[in-house]
Amino acid sequence: MRLHRFYTGPDLELKHDFWLRDPALIWQWVRVLRYKPRQQVVLFDGVRTERLYEILRLSDKEAHLKMITELVRKTPKKDIYLLWALLKKDKNDLVLQKGTELGVGHFVPLITQRTEKTGFDLERAQKIVVEAVEQCGRGDIPSIREPLALQTAINELKDKIQLFVAEQSDIPDTKYDIPHAVGVLVGPEGGWSDEEKALFKSLGLLHLNLHDFTLRAETAALTAINKLLN
Repeated sequence: MRLHRFYTGPDLELKHDFWLRDPALIWQWVRVLRYKPRQQVVLFDGVRTERLYEILRLSDKEAHLKMITELVRKTPKKDIYLLWALLKKDKNDLVLQKGTELGVGHFVPLITQRTEKTGFDLERAQKIVVEAVEQCGRGDIPSIREPLALQTAINELKDKIQLFVAEQSDIPDTKYDIPHAVGVLVGPEGGWSDEEKALFKSLGLLHLNLHDFTLRAETAALTAINKLLN
């Protein structure tokens, strides 16, 4: 049976032997996964600890767990900020899920001049990211911001990390030495406005050419992440 990973949060101390009384986890183990004593689970706090446990006892309210072994946490090699213009329908969910799997460390939704959707459910976004982390094997939880105006986000980050602007262009692709902490700006479905392009140029932001073909906004976001990793 495949081992499932469960995020417990940083406040729960993952001891060698302890009783777990998290109602949501217990409900999932008992009612959904139908766990029984002697089965094994992986618990991680998203900060420093990841361990394999055996379930000794399990009821509708608590589980007695004993550690089997310490596991090596897997975290992204780069500290990537994805600043993407909010998209329509469930496309933001795809960006959050796949971005987490690829190694994004910080999600920053943007409000741009051509952004058509401005609503953003932060609680839902956090659940999507946690589920993606549990499934893909990451040992850390990416941060997610409330939507920011484009200018506000740039002002906050431009002196902290190297920012790239992703878009389709006839400009030949340049090979950059990508730093450890890096961010990429991905525009809305209608593209960047002329005023926004002028802003990028005035600030000297680097250009990241995406593809010869026109990409959907969600595809552009994932392509940009891959380019920063390679």
